[in-house]
Amino acid sequence: MNAVYRIIALGLFTSGAYAQNVATINGKPITNKEFMWFYKKNHGGNANVSAKDLETYLNQYINFKLKVLDAREMGLDTDTTYLAEIKNYETTLAAQKRTSKTSMTYTMVLNEYKEAALMFNVSEMKIWNKSKDDQDSLERDWTDSLRKKFTVKINQNEVKKLAKL
Repeated sequence: MNAVYRIIALGLFTSGAYAQNVATINGKPITNKEFMWFYKKNHGGNANVSAKDLETYLNQYINFKLKVLDAREMGLDTDTTYLAEIKNYETTLAAQKRTSKTSMTYTMVLNEYKEAALMFNVSEMKIWNKSKDDQDSLERDWTDSLRKKFTVKINQNEVKKLAKL
């Protein structure tokens, strides 16, 4: 009987944990907090939006995260120039003293910068250094191949819940 209770409790815990994520990429969650922080930041703080708009932005955000994952697989996150750039940004961010190093905002801003720099570097290699006529199709083909290579799961129920906030 105890085993049954444990299985039920584990199921509730697992579903509760998944319910806090709008998506996962290769098993790594994109939490509601992370997604909405980026959404609001890039949409003037506006969180009053339809589920369809959130889903569209989520797919763009997933493409961004897939490109970052590709850059990490290529080892671009260990490049000395990249590491020096991140260290310089971290020093500048800390010197502004707008947020504490221990705050969630500081962590999110720093992580956003790290990922944006990686995405810029990998995009430059895979798309921007190519012919301008081919860039749109190259990016589309690249993101399509990344979606096939990495497992992406979207939690539609959470997207709908976020649209009601």
